[in-house]
Amino acid sequence: MNKNSFVIQTTNLTKAYGKSGQTKDVVNKVNLAVPQGCIYGFLGPNGAGKSTTMKMLLGLIKPTGGEISILGTPFVSQGKTALNEKSRLTILKQTGSLIESPSYYGHLTGRENLEIICTLKNVPTKEISQVLSIVRMENQQDKKVGHYSLGMKQRLGLASALLGHPKLLLLDEPTNGLDPAGIQEMRELIRSLPENYHMTIMVSSHLLSEIDQMADYVGIINKGQLIFQDSLLRLHTHSKKQLRLRTGNNNRALCVLNENKINCTMDKDFLLFPETSDDETARLISALVQEGISVLRIEEYQKSLEDIFLSLTGKQVSL
Repeated sequence: MNKNSFVIQTTNLTKAYGKSGQTKDVVNKVNLAVPQGCIYGFLGPNGAGKSTTMKMLLGLIKPTGGEISILGTPFVSQGKTALNEKSRLTILKQTGSLIESPSYYGHLTGRENLEIICTLKNVPTKEISQVLSIVRMENQQDKKVGHYSLGMKQRLGLASALLGHPKLLLLDEPTNGLDPAGIQEMRELIRSLPENYHMTIMVSSHLLSEIDQMADYVGIINKGQLIFQDSLLRLHTHSKKQLRLRTGNNNRALCVLNENKINCTMDKDFLLFPETSDDETARLISALVQEGISVLRIEEYQKSLEDIFLSLTGKQVSL
């Protein structure tokens, strides 16, 4: 892929905390490559370095070292800002963000909060109706934000981020704390943005199932290190399909299948087979039935993303 097709690129991006000689790398030489027009899922357990990385991309935290390029323009070089203030603000105006909990004035209405954001961003207030429509909050815009549910506050935060028609949107745990209905609604909103509004979205989460249902590309970070980065499709190639079979006598079934040169292994209560064709499946079942072995259960099994994460990191993590 051409370098110019990446909206975000980092080279050895690092953030260390602590005094000299006793520093700890919270983000350790991370090389991100976020393709244009995609939803990039930034995945990792709590404390892995996701928020710190995203704050460095926004200029909210100064990197210890490394380089950042945003929208094809060098943003940070050797840990220092590579742009003058005017150029830096030009880049940031094309970037929307929702980092951690959205900020708001609880005694003001949703629309009044967005009017303040318009003033800060120097964006015409006529955009408010459009972003409220995108996040489906037209009917709640005149209600005081202090009375909003958590899901409504998250949607208002997303509306704030969308003001100014950003080319790049950074969302840090946007579904955190939402109920199942709120999670589904936020997910659908995010998935609609690249196609409908030509945005590139980087969304972080510690929920593997969420990234699986939302993203096109995935970066997995663990203990500050990027351990995987590629398309979601490529991530799923780590999960090879298997056939799982349970019989009335697994030990005898294993012997029969081996005698018929059918490759399988035993795992607890199941016999495991590599991905097989329908004809091969019919042959192995026929071999068992001919020997009078009852087939109790047959199912296709594929590793979950949790299992893949475990295989990549080498250990269980707190999700």
